[in-house]
Amino acid sequence: MITAFAVIFTILIAIAVGFQFALALGAPWGEWAMGGRWRGVLPRALRFAAVFQAFALLGLVAIVLAHTGLINWDIPVWMIWVVVVVMAASSVMNVATPSRKERLLWAPIVTLAFLSALAIGFLV
Repeated sequence: MITAFAVIFTILIAIAVGFQFALALGAPWGEWAMGGRWRGVLPRALRFAAVFQAFALLGLVAIVLAHTGLINWDIPVWMIWVVVVVMAASSVMNVATPSRKERLLWAPIVTLAFLSALAIGFLV
């Protein structure tokens, strides 16, 4: 069961990582991200922010995979709770965003990722 939650988390975050890298490379999806304030291609500074977000998300995946034993990386047990808190905050932000498009796309994905991380935190 724990492996299933880790796989679900990883797949959902992989979608977000791919999206962030696409934004960074100039995909015209600005209104689907970062509050939906920018239509089309994000400004350069936000494209760099998208790269940072992608790598931060990859770090969260690494923590989840290490915590569940799917990769051999010795991490403190409390780090899974960092993932849970980050994903909870992200869920709240994606539910509260003024962008309807962003809310419809990302709120369910991020909330499912949060619930997967929460389950891992309590089950491992």
